Amino acid sequence: MPPSTEPKSLKILHITRNLPPLVGGMEKLNWHMAQELSRFADVRLIGPDSPPSSQPEGPNFFGAQSKPLWLFLFLALARSIACIKNWRPDYVLAGSGLMSPIALLIAKLSGAKSVTYAHGLDITVNHFVYKLLWLPTIRKMDLIIANSQPTAQLARNIGIPSEKISVIYPGVESSAIEPNNHAIKSFKETNNLKDGTILLSVGRLAERKGILEFVRYSLPTIVGEIPNAVLVVIGDVPMESLHAKGQSAQSIIEEAQRRGIANHIRFLGRVSDHTLATAYCAASVHVFPVKHNPHDPEGFGMVAIEAAAHGVPTAAFSTGGIVDAVSHGVSGLLAKPGDYEALSDNIVELAKNKEKYKDASIAFSRQFDWKNFGSNLQNIFINNCRAQAYATPKK
Repeated sequence: MPPSTEPKSLKILHITRNLPPLVGGMEKLNWHMAQELSRFADVRLIGPDSPPSSQPEGPNFFGAQSKPLWLFLFLALARSIACIKNWRPDYVLAGSGLMSPIALLIAKLSGAKSVTYAHGLDITVNHFVYKLLWLPTIRKMDLIIANSQPTAQLARNIGIPSEKISVIYPGVESSAIEPNNHAIKSFKETNNLKDGTILLSVGRLAERKGILEFVRYSLPTIVGEIPNAVLVVIGDVPMESLHAKGQSAQSIIEEAQRRGIANHIRFLGRVSDHTLATAYCAASVHVFPVKHNPHDPEGFGMVAIEAAAHGVPTAAFSTGGIVDAVSHGVSGLLAKPGDYEALSDNIVELAKNKEKYKDASIAFSRQFDWKNFGSNLQNIFINNCRAQAYATPKK
C-alpha cells in the first residue's frame, strides 16, 4: 500500500539510531514503524546516514553519522532542533530507550507529546550511567509502547503507570511462503547440507542468545537422536549493539569439536533476504535457545514469528517476550529456562513432526502482519490525540 498523498494533520518526529545500514530486529522494526506511521501522519525521520534505497518510503528523512555514538546523539539533537523551527510535531517518538532523552527534550521545546517504543533491554540495562540518566527520562515520557507483555511489566516495575503503557508487537510479512524446491536444493548443496535435518538459528551471536550453551548441552543429545541433524547459524557477532556481548563462531566451533560434533554446524554469517527465506523453508526447526538474564532480556523475538510465517516451528526457553512470540503447542514448544534436556526433547519432537505444526504456525503468524502493526500504531496515536483534545478546556 503506497503512502497516502492526502494532507495529514497529525505530525510525528521519529528519532532512532536503529535503522539500516545497521542490521537487526530493532532496525527492521523501526524501518517498518516509520513506513507505517507515514500512512496516516506527516512523519520526519532522523536516523543514521544510509543510501536512499534503504530508507523507508513516506517519511522525510534526515541522516546523521552513526558512529561514534556520541556524535550521532549530538547530530540527532541538532537535526531535531532544526526540524521543529518551522514544523511543530504532535508527537516526538524515540525508536528505543536510547533516544528518549532527546525525544523528551524536543517534545518539551515544541509542545509535543513524548513517546518511547520500548524494548526489554531499554529498561533493564545494568549500567549506572544509564540508570542515572536514561531511566528517569523514560519514566517521564507521556506514552510508552512496549514490544511485548513482559516488556510492559518491566516498565511497570520501574514505576511507569499502567495507563501510560500500550503493547504493540513487532510485525512480519505473514503471507504463507511456499518453498522453492530448486532454491532449497541449491541452498543445501552450496552449504554442504545434503539431506541433513536443518536446525536453524537466526540472529546476532549475542551472549544471551545462548548458541554456545546450546552446542554444549543440547546438540550432542539431538545428534544422538537425529544423526543427520545440522545446526545452521545465520548471523554474526553484534558489532553495532550498545550492550550485547558476543559469542564468536570460533568459540562455538571449538566447543563443538570438544563434543565431537563439529561437522554438525554450519556458520553462514549475514545473508541476503532471499537466502534467509530459503533457509527458513529448508529448515525443520527454528532453534532459539535464549538464556534467561534479568539484565539482558529478550524483549520479543521477531525471528520466531518470521519462522512461523514460513511454517517452521520454534523451540525455545520461556523467557522474556518469547512467551508472546511463540505459542506453546501451536507455533512451537517452550521449555523452562535452563532446562536443556527438555529443550532437546522439544527439538527432536518438532523436527520429526514439522508438518504437524506447519499450518498452525502460519496461522499464528498472521496476527503479527505489519499492516496490523500499523493499524495498532494508528489507533494509539490518533486516539491519544483525540483524548488530549477532549481533555483540553476550550478557551
